[in-house]
Amino acid sequence: MNLVVIGNSKGVPSEMKMVQLKSTMRGEKLRWPDGSKVTIALLKSNTPIGVNTSKKIYNMSANDLNKYWLALVFQGKADAPNFFNSEAELEEFVSQTNGAIGVVNQPSANSKTIVIDGKKFL
Repeated sequence: MNLVVIGNSKGVPSEMKMVQLKSTMRGEKLRWPDGSKVTIALLKSNTPIGVNTSKKIYNMSANDLNKYWLALVFQGKADAPNFFNSEAELEEFVSQTNGAIGVVNQPSANSKTIVIDGKKFL
């Protein structure tokens, strides 16, 4: 299953290195270069794409990813990601939220796809 990173047209760069993506998706980077706030959108960890995202981007199981975010939020270090049941809901959120970045399997034609290390698919 391919994963595709999508982003809002405001704030999110069109290209990133995998290292930058991982840092951003782990809540280590809170602002984009233009100063807008990073907002993370993920599919719920009980979906196939959610499980795949946990493995490929976070290098964690879905349960470990949930614990990771709970700890970060509890410590006040980052805002929790927004979790969605479907790719359509996630894409809608990303398109309407400045600075939002998310991961899907099949982006719609309207989505801004982010190139990671020169590739569209992870």
